[in-house]
Amino acid sequence: MYRVLLVEDEEPVLDSYEFMLKSTEDFSSAGKARTGYEAIRMIYELEPDLVFMDINIPGVDGLAVIAEVHDKFPAMDFVISTAYERFDLALKAIPLGVFAYLVKPVTKKTFFETLAKFRGHYAARLRNAAILSAAGNGAAVPGDGADEYISGHGGYAPAHSGVGARSMPPAERQFLRKIIREAVTEEAWEAYRRNFNLPSDRGLICVLETGYEDAEIGGAAIAEKLSFRYFCIHDTLLSRDIFFISGDSGRDAFEKQFVKILGETAPAQALRHYGIGGLFRGPELYRSAAEAQSRLEEKQSRTGVMLRRRRLLVQLRQKIGIAVPEEVKKLFTRLWGEVFAGDDFTAAKAKMIPVFMFLIDDCTGFYRGRSEELPPFDAAEEIMGLGTMAEWEAWASAAFDTLQRRISLRRSANLPLPLIRAVEYVHEHYAEGIQLGSAASAAQVSPAYLSRLFTEHLKTTFIDYLTELRIENAGRLLRESRLNIKEISRAVGYQDPNYFSRLFRKITGSAPHELRGEPSGGA
Repeated sequence: MYRVLLVEDEEPVLDSYEFMLKSTEDFSSAGKARTGYEAIRMIYELEPDLVFMDINIPGVDGLAVIAEVHDKFPAMDFVISTAYERFDLALKAIPLGVFAYLVKPVTKKTFFETLAKFRGHYAARLRNAAILSAAGNGAAVPGDGADEYISGHGGYAPAHSGVGARSMPPAERQFLRKIIREAVTEEAWEAYRRNFNLPSDRGLICVLETGYEDAEIGGAAIAEKLSFRYFCIHDTLLSRDIFFISGDSGRDAFEKQFVKILGETAPAQALRHYGIGGLFRGPELYRSAAEAQSRLEEKQSRTGVMLRRRRLLVQLRQKIGIAVPEEVKKLFTRLWGEVFAGDDFTAAKAKMIPVFMFLIDDCTGFYRGRSEELPPFDAAEEIMGLGTMAEWEAWASAAFDTLQRRISLRRSANLPLPLIRAVEYVHEHYAEGIQLGSAASAAQVSPAYLSRLFTEHLKTTFIDYLTELRIENAGRLLRESRLNIKEISRAVGYQDPNYFSRLFRKITGSAPHELRGEPSGGA
């Protein structure tokens, strides 16, 4: 019977885990801890076989708890969980003997699958130790295979005939996770080369995040295609695919081929961020991994900026002429402030031209050919004629006020009274569990009719309008308050902080904790 310690600060989650353990034949609950200090005490007292550990617990966080007890209980296995897919946390967890990394909420299926993996874990660890013993007396890769299930995916490496691909053994997974994490000794590297028949003393690391979970079009399929041209070892950490390419092909040459394969494999609608490190000798491949990670995060940062600016523009167009003018003006100022903060003066001016053209079209319908009403000014000509920030601020403020007045008159005349009532209701009650039906009742119309009004007049759906409003206010609370993420989630109408965090990242391009500049997250 395997004894399991449950560490979690949310009582419903503890009860759920304990209930599921009771339905198994070979697992039992050794106890429950709700803080980091309590977890350390119970680990020393109970010495469980397996610990389910939430990272974000009061007192000492989950990873610190594991670091504290790991040397004392090296055979003890840990399953960690958190609300975010954090690549950096996964890397930190590897040398601590963490067996699995789960993203909350943990489903019943995932919970039982993790237990099933654990049953065969000891045998796999013994096999790995035997293999690694032949590659440097077992000293080259610490951890004895305890990180086997962190990714939850297989991998590909070329068959020794040089053709095709095969499922990656745990020993190769450990090898890859070792070299991307830290330097290895010359002796260990030579042992690796012999053990895995590496064709070169040098190689590079590529990191890919597609935002697409289908393995058939994800990293495994890409690795299989790469293996026809390169010696490739592949693994997955959370949503990121790691590729080790052994050979003397430089970064530029590999990138050209990688982009071609990526285009053939991943769908066009998938987000495809990747980073490729430089060519390094084996003992220093961790430097290639660091470069790849840095390039990936740089691309993600640029994408996040674009998504954030798009969201601000969408909100601006939805609210202008409806919401309080001062609130809309602040939104506009925030939008242009972010554009000018991220680009030089000339480029920023150019990027603001389409913003004004959208607003002019909302005001007159001129650019869509829906009206003969002429624009109140030529945005492109006037903006490009501005020479200083002071001139920009004065012009932009006056021009926006002009558009806001005209759009307000246009919308007040065109918006049906039920829609105005519904919008007011949403702004007053967005933090509650409102739905289309409750807004329709407040507006005294049917849900179907109100849904049509949102689509026809605001160019959005009811749920999208509500979601944008909630996320906007969540962002404000993250910047201006000291509430934690769980409290902010509930303050804007989401009872499940994990769902809120995923939604926030999808819409803004950043996780809630990243907006605050915090190093870690958790609900």
